[in-house]
Amino acid sequence: MSHPLSLPALLTLLAILWYVVTGFQVGRARTKHKVAAPAMTGDPEFMRAMRVQMNELEQFVAFMPAMWIFAVFGNPRFAALAGCVWLIGRILYALGYWAAAGKRARGFRISMFALAVTWAAALASVIGLLGAG
Repeated sequence: MSHPLSLPALLTLLAILWYVVTGFQVGRARTKHKVAAPAMTGDPEFMRAMRVQMNELEQFVAFMPAMWIFAVFGNPRFAALAGCVWLIGRILYALGYWAAAGKRARGFRISMFALAVTWAAALASVIGLLGAG
């Protein structure tokens, strides 16, 4: 029998792996377009790779605490499902943005929807426990 938090833990590890992948993409673009560190600007392909990685980090910081609060105080399976939707959105966002800036919207909308639902579920779970106590 698995631990109730194993699915959210797995989603967290997959999200970290995805963040590492986006970091490798920045390094690849940096090398390809000869953008020496610490420069943060250069060829548009490099700039898109850099923005993908930075946006992944920005979203990670917002989503993961909400997912874990919902997992611990609410429903770990639904939290993991939300994490899965969020991660799919992040991957679609990155694939779109790497291709062209205008192609990032679908993935962004999916991941923001998952963030909003998860945050609301986490808040409702905590408030529900405060009211029960």
